[in-house]
Amino acid sequence: PAGRKVLIIYAHQEPKSFNGSLKSIAVEELRKQGCSVTVSDLYAMQFEPRATRSDIVGCLHNSEEFNYGVEMWKAYKRGCLSSDLIEEQKKVQEADLLIFQFPLYWFSMPAIMKGWMDRVLIQGFAHEFPNCYDSGLLKNKLALFSFTTGGSKEMYAKGSINGDIRYLLWPMQHGIMHFCGVELLAPHICFAPEYVSEEEKKEMLIAWAQRLKTLWKEEPINCSPEWYFK
Repeated sequence: PAGRKVLIIYAHQEPKSFNGSLKSIAVEELRKQGCSVTVSDLYAMQFEPRATRSDIVGCLHNSEEFNYGVEMWKAYKRGCLSSDLIEEQKKVQEADLLIFQFPLYWFSMPAIMKGWMDRVLIQGFAHEFPNCYDSGLLKNKLALFSFTTGGSKEMYAKGSINGDIRYLLWPMQHGIMHFCGVELLAPHICFAPEYVSEEEKKEMLIAWAQRLKTLWKEEPINCSPEWYFK
């Protein structure tokens, strides 16, 4: 793994939070292995989640009627995206592995992280029909979703009140990452850290550090619907 590049996209407001600890452990552990690690700390960066006209520098392709997708695609080709997006795309381009670290909000990622997906992973850069899924433009990269939940593991079991946790991963892992050609490592889920003992919290952090030690030996998950809905 020495020489591998990792980008951690991190969405939590509080550095002392459990998510903050998970992020710090990943930075420390991966750097120890000789990886180069970059963190996009979205709240600290005050990352703009809204997809707007300001994402394009200079003239629009069609100033009569604004179509974000088309304008971004054209602006990317002309090299006219706003500097914050160029910066993030450069980090993604260089990374071998993307780790998304966040608390689950309403069965999904926080808005600031969804905004990162909306604005950064645009047509021409991350996908370009028919180049999507296995032929997506970000192929040969890996991604890992590491997140915390409010509900316990039992609440996210198949047949339970929330349904299988894997159902929630379908839009995030398959609909975004796999669509862009990225392969997925199994998600790392810390269930209900707020409601467990200090001892159990510590164990969760140790388990993450342990997993990171052998992360590069892991095989990606099967990128088909079966993984999510079997």
